[in-house]
Amino acid sequence: MGERLFSKILVPVDFSPCSEEAFRLALALARLFQAEVLLLHVIDVKSLTALNRLGLALPSEESGQKKRLRHHARLQARRLLQSDEAKGVTIRRLLAEGVPFAEIARTARMERVDLVVMGSYGGQVESVDKIFFGSTAEKVVRTAGCPVLTVPLPTRLRPRRTESREGGDR
Repeated sequence: MGERLFSKILVPVDFSPCSEEAFRLALALARLFQAEVLLLHVIDVKSLTALNRLGLALPSEESGQKKRLRHHARLQARRLLQSDEAKGVTIRRLLAEGVPFAEIARTARMERVDLVVMGSYGGQVESVDKIFFGSTAEKVVRTAGCPVLTVPLPTRLRPRRTESREGGDR
């Protein structure tokens, strides 16, 4: 085999435990295949717009909000890059603004990545949007143009479900 199976791995992170688990797996794969890792964080501008519409943030503060989000993303990315697991792996940090699934797919195509490794909450539905429109991971699988490995939150980190629905007082 003259070529490596994966030479460039994209790992989008939102700094949740699930995305950080995907980052750890991407690092292990990068070591195995001697690949470069692209660490991508997308600032979700749709969420900012929704906050502004709800009156929870003022449109005039949007540039300040974005600046704070970029600063927070840089700090969180630096924390991941300085972790022991990241040592010895070539990692490039990327920051984008937009709709997360679209920016992830665009980056995958523009950077010609061989694999996207991303967190997925494994079917846990938290909102009506996810019921009708699907998760970010599902959309990336459909649009990235390369293999996508979705990584669920490890069992040890999942919140426990209560068993109160069966029997008991209501």
